[in-house]
Amino acid sequence: MLIVVESEISIRVADELLMFLPAARRMPVSRVPWDGTSTLGHLVESLGVPLPEAGPMTVGGEPADPADRPDPGGEVRVAAVPRPQRVPLEPGQDAPRFLLDVHLGTLARRMRLLGLDTAYHNDMDDPALVVQANAERRVLFTQDRGLLRRRALWFGAYVRGSRADDQLADVLGRFAPVLRPWTRCTACNGELVQVDKREIERDLEAGTRRSYDVYGRCADCGKVYWRGAHGDHLERIVRKAVGA
Repeated sequence: MLIVVESEISIRVADELLMFLPAARRMPVSRVPWDGTSTLGHLVESLGVPLPEAGPMTVGGEPADPADRPDPGGEVRVAAVPRPQRVPLEPGQDAPRFLLDVHLGTLARRMRLLGLDTAYHNDMDDPALVVQANAERRVLFTQDRGLLRRRALWFGAYVRGSRADDQLADVLGRFAPVLRPWTRCTACNGELVQVDKREIERDLEAGTRRSYDVYGRCADCGKVYWRGAHGDHLERIVRKAVGA
């Protein structure tokens, strides 16, 4: 009869990653059983840390890859993802694209307000999200750790915060994307193009027609925008995001 004797591996995670550990085990250093075959990535995820949230790893002070199999007794260190984090771009692509899961609708609208290419559907399940993220090379944002652990997903990120303000600050701090406020439709993500007032004035309320002369229209859904339609609240979001 073959008897497998498990050893233990000591894993020290960065403070920023402690939030992913169960409350009862939320300590910087954990000792986890190792059967001699599990990879470093598997051990880290066994603690509760999704691999997309794990930054550089070392074993015994030497750089290590998640696919490596560590020796027992050595200390593993797992850093947080460096910020700002680089997103691989496809040829001809000048900025990262994003996809948000069904629970992040308010964040999606704010990202579009800032000109970020942000796809969002309020009825898409996890497998479909992964398919779209991979096909369009979009970074998938979620607060579902199980979704981040799907092996098929090419690039995902956990969004920190329960309020939209905090979530947006987390996204901007992590990826430092170039912002182009007021250039995307907050409803459908289409690009806004300037439109002559004469083309749309019959569809405008009399007060709007008298007060504003500059308009944009979504190239995809046709929705018309003018600066006064956004209100002070959205103006504050933009000013805060661009650091004004």
